[in-house]
Amino acid sequence: MPDLSWLDVVLRIGVAGALAGSIGLERELRDREAGLRTHLLVGVGAALFTLVSAYGFSDFRYGVGTGFTLDPTRVAAQIVTGIGFLGAGAIIRQGLSIRGLTTAATLWVVAAIGMAAGAGYYSGAVVTTVLVLLALWPLRIIEHRVVVAIRPEEGRLAVELPPGASAAPVLAELERHGTRVDQLEIEDGEHRRSVAATVHLRDRRLAPEVVAALSDLEGVRRVEWVP
Repeated sequence: MPDLSWLDVVLRIGVAGALAGSIGLERELRDREAGLRTHLLVGVGAALFTLVSAYGFSDFRYGVGTGFTLDPTRVAAQIVTGIGFLGAGAIIRQGLSIRGLTTAATLWVVAAIGMAAGAGYYSGAVVTTVLVLLALWPLRIIEHRVVVAIRPEEGRLAVELPPGASAAPVLAELERHGTRVDQLEIEDGEHRRSVAATVHLRDRRLAPEVVAALSDLEGVRRVEWVP
C-alpha cells in the first residue's frame, strides 16, 4: 500500500475493532444471537475490505487511456449487500413473534462503522457508535416506559364456570368495560367449563375492576388475570 503506512493500517483496523466490539459487548451482555466476537469480526472485516478497495489496486494500470476500466469502490459497496446475509441469520422466528431484528440492525451498522474507520473517517465512526449504544440501552428503557404508559394493557383472562354454563355473560361484561377480545378459547371438563381470552384493556388500571365485575357474575367460580 504505497499511500498508507503500517501504523495507519493498524490504527484503522484497531479503531474498527474497538468500536464494533463495544457494540458487540452490549449484545453479548444481553445474551443476543450475535455477540462480541461476531460484531468485532464484522467491523474488522468491513474495515479491511474498505482498505483493500481504496488502496489494494494502486499498482494496477487502468483507465480510459489504457482501454481497461476498474472501479475498486465496488468492493466496499458489496459489504452492504453481503452483511444482509449475516444479519438474516440473526433473525429467529418463534411462533408469531420474531426475535433478532435489533441484532441484525446492529450488524449492519457495525459494518458501516468498520467502513468509516477503514476510510479514516474516525469522527463519523465514533459518533455513530455512541448513538448506537444510546439507542440500545438508555433509549430502550425510555421507550419501554413510554410505550407501557400509553399502550393498552394486554393480558390473559381465565374464567372458570360451572359445566355447561354460557360464556355470553362474561363476554357481555368484557364488552361493557370496552375491552377488545383477540382470542377466545372455551374448554369443557367434567366438573367445569373454562373460558380463556386474550384481551386488550383501554386502560391498564381497569384490570382489577374487570376482574371484580366478572367475579360478581352469577355462576363464576374463579377469575384470573395474567398481564
